[in-house]
Amino acid sequence: MDPSGQGAPAVAAAQPPAQLSRYESQKRRDWNTFLQYLRNHRPPLTLARCSGAHVIEFLRYLDQFGKTKVHAAGCAFYGQPNPPGPCPCPLRQAWGSLDALIGRLRAAYEESGGTPESNPFAARAVRIYLREVRDSQAKARGIPYEKKKRKRTQAAPLATVEPSSSSAADAAAAGGDGGSASGGTGATAAPAAKPGESTGTAPSTS
Repeated sequence: MDPSGQGAPAVAAAQPPAQLSRYESQKRRDWNTFLQYLRNHRPPLTLARCSGAHVIEFLRYLDQFGKTKVHAAGCAFYGQPNPPGPCPCPLRQAWGSLDALIGRLRAAYEESGGTPESNPFAARAVRIYLREVRDSQAKARGIPYEKKKRKRTQAAPLATVEPSSSSAADAAAAGGDGGSASGGTGATAAPAAKPGESTGTAPSTS
């Protein structure tokens, strides 16, 4: 018995809430920023009345906070990825950052009860706008944007494929200039089986 004469507390201390991943934290911040933008809109907008055109307005609004130099057609450094000197061309949001942002907002909209059919972040006008931003930045900064081609590889027999260390959540959360890096998976050959022993089966590929 407790020397103080009091029994042990019946309710254990509450466990701290699970820490959100980097992707989930960024998605929550982006969603709150967009809702704040709707409240400050003139006239104010509700989420139900939001369209793809309003999403494009939001992306243009974010350009004032961008850190990517995008040269104008008349600039001497137009088309140069690494200009040798400063110029008065404005800073913009990089295409890769906007593309990742729209992906997070599209998911947040449906998690908040919206339907895929009414999702303004998945509107065709938004996809066209992102494509135009990508192409214009590629010309202005001399950066070629190419679609990543998937290479079909066959798993070698008796090989163990090591899982990739990168996560899809971190890749989606990271905002870039549209570039992509490909990481390989290591394979270790299994030792030859002795007579009478089973050789096992090849690992399945995802």
